Amino acid sequence: MNFLRNTFAVLVGLAIAGLIITFGIRVFPRWNTFDAFAPFEQWQRFLESLQHDSAFFGFLLFISGLGTTFGGVVTALIVKYAKVAYAILIGFIMLFIAMLDVIIFPYHPTFYKISIFLVFFPFSWIGGKIVEVIYERKKKRKILEKLNQ
Repeated sequence: MNFLRNTFAVLVGLAIAGLIITFGIRVFPRWNTFDAFAPFEQWQRFLESLQHDSAFFGFLLFISGLGTTFGGVVTALIVKYAKVAYAILIGFIMLFIAMLDVIIFPYHPTFYKISIFLVFFPFSWIGGKIVEVIYERKKKRKILEKLNQ
């Protein structure tokens, strides 16, 4: 049962991260060069049109970190044990997807190619630590309530 729960948690965390990144890309109207909801359907043409816009890639790094953090938080909330490890797994999978993107599509600037390694793991780790800190505080509060009764 834990295997199904953990698999579900990872899938939900990846979906949350993907949705946040998709919504983040759609925020600015000048970057909307596509008709579909998800920009990933026409990703090559989209990247080619923005390859010299370093502000877009900086924002993509930021929104990817934010999405990975929230994906890690959601995953850590759902799993029962090893919350930080599963949150970091979200960061690893997102890093793998970003590396595939950089390898397949040659339109990324160099700072983006380097920075993806510095974004995904730390932000997903932060997401897992947020949940771990919350759970530890709840445990301490329960212990104090039992002692006070």
